[in-house]
Amino acid sequence: MTKLAGDWLDRPATQGICALLEGGGHKALFVGGCVRDALLGRAVGDIDIATDARPERVMALAEAAGVKAVPTGIGHGTVTLVSDGVPHEVTTFRRDVETDGRRAVVAFSDDVAEDARRRDFTMNALYADARGAVTDPLGGMADLRARRVRFIEDPETRIREDYLRILRFFRFHAWYGNADAGMDAEALAAIAALSPGLETLSRERVGHEMRRLLAAPDPAPSIAAMRQAGVLAVVLPGAEDTFLAPLVHLEGETGTAPDAMRRLAVLGGEDLPGALRLSKADQRRLEALRSVMTSADTPAALGFRHGAGLARDALLMRWAMAGQAPVPEQLSEVETGAAQVLPVSARDLPDSYQGAEIGRRLKQLEAAFVASGFTLDRAALLALPDPRS
Repeated sequence: MTKLAGDWLDRPATQGICALLEGGGHKALFVGGCVRDALLGRAVGDIDIATDARPERVMALAEAAGVKAVPTGIGHGTVTLVSDGVPHEVTTFRRDVETDGRRAVVAFSDDVAEDARRRDFTMNALYADARGAVTDPLGGMADLRARRVRFIEDPETRIREDYLRILRFFRFHAWYGNADAGMDAEALAAIAALSPGLETLSRERVGHEMRRLLAAPDPAPSIAAMRQAGVLAVVLPGAEDTFLAPLVHLEGETGTAPDAMRRLAVLGGEDLPGALRLSKADQRRLEALRSVMTSADTPAALGFRHGAGLARDALLMRWAMAGQAPVPEQLSEVETGAAQVLPVSARDLPDSYQGAEIGRRLKQLEAAFVASGFTLDRAALLALPDPRS
């Protein structure tokens, strides 16, 4: 019998939640990501527990045990139980009654197999009890071991229940799939046929999935498959993935951490902030990345004007678009430029410079400082003639 192990499983707070449910005569089964990631030896984040107890019963058991209960999604059967500061999402076994591609009407169930069949992929339909014993109603263990992302039963049916599962398929393949084995052909055929359904989704949901996909260690094969299936054109009109694989390779060569916005910058596309409902912070970063990507500045000037981090991003994107290998000397130039400080400021200028003239003059002196290789000192810069005077 396959068993889970891990500090998260043995945590007293988590065992206490399971004991609370089991002591009340109900099942308590870990499900989804915590089981999948534990079996893969990855860090476990959110803890989801499935049970045959109805949400009102879960609330009553928690109250009797002095455990904080938050009805986070009680209409869909979810109650969050917080013990020792750790949230546990407890959801009643469910089956879908009606779906429209975005949301579902559900009915509660007593059958774990019914609950499993309404999930998206077989690797997400694995359950484990408080002792770590794994229950596999739909054969998901074999798919997980093979790193095979496969829809539960009929792919078209699963996708029509929620079109976001198209993007989840590519995200899961990027994070969990076997790139050498390729993608499930039946799934790709269903995705190609149903990709227009993505237009019914909110941009927030699409953006959330795309950011998570682009943050994967190597999203390039998934993005290429999205293009071939017609999905990329729906979610990111005008995007091209030509430079994504070279960028990912360069990140690995230079030891640079994955970054969703850097990768989105080389994908391009029309109205990216609107298409993905980017936050203000992400919008600013994307604009900065796209600006330095096409800048004519030298590596040293990039480092001086934008800092080492953004300048390194610019080099990676430039190299990717040029199809060239990393140039260590340029990385050193970036660091040199980033360490420099312009030795003059507004207060060093004569009183004859006022208003916008101050900024104009400082830009001239900055350009001269960069062009000199950062050798001109304060006196030399202030002695330079003003070509506009």
